[in-house]
Amino acid sequence: MKSFLLGLIVGLLAIPLAVYLHFRIGHPPVAVADAPYWLERDLVSVPLDARIDKEMPKTSPIEPSATNLEAGAHIYRQQCAACHGLYGRPSSFAPHMYPQAPQLWAPHSNGVVGVSDDPPGETYWKVANGIRLSGMPSYDKVLNQTQIWQVTLLLANADKPLPPGTLDLLKQPLDLDPAPLSAPSPPGPPQKITDQDLKGMPSAIPPDAQQ
Repeated sequence: MKSFLLGLIVGLLAIPLAVYLHFRIGHPPVAVADAPYWLERDLVSVPLDARIDKEMPKTSPIEPSATNLEAGAHIYRQQCAACHGLYGRPSSFAPHMYPQAPQLWAPHSNGVVGVSDDPPGETYWKVANGIRLSGMPSYDKVLNQTQIWQVTLLLANADKPLPPGTLDLLKQPLDLDPAPLSAPSPPGPPQKITDQDLKGMPSAIPPDAQQ
């Protein structure tokens, strides 16, 4: 009996020690290209889906009017497009993220575009709250509720005809580096960013989308 208890204690102590050694000197999947752990996706997606089903709003307080869709397109370009792509312009680095950032203007199974087949409340929850360990940030302190709904309704209607002005915005490149590489340097010594007038920089949210 004593030997059984001793073996049980040693076995119980060996489990956390083995886990520690695996994470300390082993090769756990921490790089983007590493294969995920067994059941890793399920362990993340199951509680996420349950949380969203419980907390997501059931109805939208605004309509997908042309004004709201165009405002959503402005916000999407500034806050989302770098990872999630534009119309006909997928993100260049999204496939190299883990998990990959979905391209929200690309058709996939059954002709669905982006997340247009998801309930709008689900998209709203994801934008507002973000998703841990995925690169998806929380925007509830960056955008107000109206702006989050404008982006949400834009994505919910990605598989439907959009107003021309909205579609034009989604087709334009982001111009992350609008200055040509051969542009001459400005006269005078280089400025540190702390020397610049930051108050004069444009807002991240267009005036017509601010509430």
